[in-house]
Order: sequence, then structure tokens, then C-alpha cells
Amino acid sequence: MSRTFHVAVLVTAAAALAACTSTAPPAGDAAGGGGPIPVTAADDRCEVGATEAPAGKITFAVRNAGSKVTEFYLYGTGGRIMGEVENIGPGLTRNLIVEVPDGGAYTTACKPGMVGDGIQAPFTVTGSATRSVDENTRLAEATTGYHRWVTSQIEALVPKTQEFVDAVKAGDVETAKALFPVARTYWERIEPVAESFGDIDPKIDGREDDERDPGVQFTGYHRLEKDLWVDGLQPDSPAMADQLMADIRDLQSRTATVELTPVQLANGAKELLDEVATGKITGEEDRYSHTDLWDFKANVEGSQGAVAALRPVIDEKDPTLGPVLDERFAAVDALLEEYRVGDGYRLYTELTEDDIRRMAESVDALGEPVSQVAGVVTTP
Repeated sequence: MSRTFHVAVLVTAAAALAACTSTAPPAGDAAGGGGPIPVTAADDRCEVGATEAPAGKITFAVRNAGSKVTEFYLYGTGGRIMGEVENIGPGLTRNLIVEVPDGGAYTTACKPGMVGDGIQAPFTVTGSATRSVDENTRLAEATTGYHRWVTSQIEALVPKTQEFVDAVKAGDVETAKALFPVARTYWERIEPVAESFGDIDPKIDGREDDERDPGVQFTGYHRLEKDLWVDGLQPDSPAMADQLMADIRDLQSRTATVELTPVQLANGAKELLDEVATGKITGEEDRYSHTDLWDFKANVEGSQGAVAALRPVIDEKDPTLGPVLDERFAAVDALLEEYRVGDGYRLYTELTEDDIRRMAESVDALGEPVSQVAGVVTTP
């Protein structure tokens, strides 16, 4: 498959996903006036229409005025991601809804090309607000249920990654190769939770060509993937394996006490589909092993897990949305089943251009109703 085609699919999928959620701020709305805070993201600037907002639900309407696909983040203390919106194609606008109950110092960032630290600026949240989970029993039950599900995934992730690490350290290449996509399944289902901590995701799931600070090594699953499939095990592969295991256990420790909001669940469901569009459909994620369809399936399952936790609230506030979500998730599952081989899937290099287009269209169709979930669950 040519690199040119990879890029074409990425741009097409990203644009379609962005287009299906395009919502420009209403005419006349301004920051502080009850409407979305306008953000103009260009290749060399990030203009946020307000530098502060009251605590509670905050909406940013992010318009891409540049030539590169971009993304927008709101960071909290320690680089924790409060909310993000990805895959905003040139000329498109997407809304980011975040729940910020605590006042304080935050940071906004646009990332032209979706790389690096982006163009950052301080943002202040004033006052405090009651958390939605404290006001709505159904929302509280949703976040509690989702946290239990995340915990169950991590309880499987830890031992399965340990098996993978042990195989690498023993020099058992074939066993390590077989375990690589299986261990990653549990990681990919809960990646938005890991990403919320800011520093863990790059260490565990960073790619070789990601921007890093000077002296920061290429570590994690993909470093070991390259060792196994391309370079052969290196003298420091065992140390890289131990570092991966330490980072996975760090994730386990942090998620034990993490507090999630219903909006984070909804945004995370959409982020996982964006992950499919930017990495799995294009073959860029698992570029050495070509096990992208394992990750694809896990991302969809993770999205479905977040939506399922919110389903009682969705059914209460918009009874028409749930059946559409069921239909679209089922369509993606049915499509992926066509590519199943035993307990796994066909390699990315075995897919045709038509296969990839079908997958992109299926994810685009699912992304449209999933993008509505955040707005529905935050409706009074």
C-alpha cells in the first residue's frame, strides 16, 4: 500500500469525521454571553475568544483556519487533559464540551498537524460549580459503572503485558509477537483515560516519529514492536520492556482514584473513533507489525463501553439516539468480522484500497451519532 494512499485516507477520514460534527457558534454569541467560546486555529496561531470562563460546562467552538488538520486541548494542573477535540480538517469547526467544576489556572492549546506541544495560552476558570454527578443520580451511576469497566480492563492489561514483557526478556520473539496485539487490546479500549494524565500515553504508546524533548527516548509498545519486527531484539530491549511494565503499573495506580465526568466519557467515546481514523485505518499506528485491526476493534469496543455506561441518560434525554448508536456499532462489528482470522484479524498489508474505504465509511457513520452524546448528556 502506498504512503500516498495512506495520507489520502487519513485526510478523507479526518475530514469526514470533523464534518459530521461541524457546529459553528451561533451568530452574535460571544465569550461570557452564554454561547460557545470561539477558537480560531491556524497553522501558526491559536486565537481563543476568551481568557476565562465560569466553572461548570464550558464549550469551545474550534474553527480550523489553517491548512493542516488540527486539534484543540484544555489542560489542567500537571498537564492533565480536561478535554480534547481532534481531526479538525481545514475550514471546519468542531465543538469541545468540557465540565470544569473547579476554578483555577488551566491551559488551552491548538496543535497544527496534530503534533508537538502546540500553541499554548493560559486560561482561567473562575468560581466553582456543582458536579453533574452530584446533581444527577443517573450520571453518577454512569461514571461509577464506567470506572468499574476501566478497572476490569486494567486488571487484564497488567498480567497480559507482563506476559509480553517476559517473552521479550526471554528472547522468545514468536511468543512476544503473538502477545503484542493481545496486550494492546486492553490498552486501546481505555486509552482516553490514560491520555487524561498527559505524560503516560507518550511513554506507553508513542511512535518513533513523535516530537520529543531532547534526550527523551522512544519507549513503550511501539519501540518493542520495532525491535521484534524490524531491527531484532536490541541490548536494551529488556530494559525497554521493564520500563513499559513500570509505566503500565503507574497507569494502574493512577486510575484507581481518578475522577471522571460524564462529558469525559462522551468525549472519550468520540476520541477512540478519531484514533481509528488517524492511526488504524491508515496503517500508521502498528506500522511494523501491521496488527492495526486488533487496535481498531479495541478502540470501537472502548467507545461502546463509554456509550453503554451513559446509555440510561441517553435514553432518558434523547430516546431516538440509542437505537441509531446500536445500529452503527453493529455495522462496524459486522464489517470487522469479515476480516477475522482465528482469534485475530488479517494484517493491514493484506487489505485492499476498497477494504480501507469501507472501514473509513463505517467509522464515519458511527462517529456522527457518537459525536452527539456529549451534548445530550449535558442537556439540563
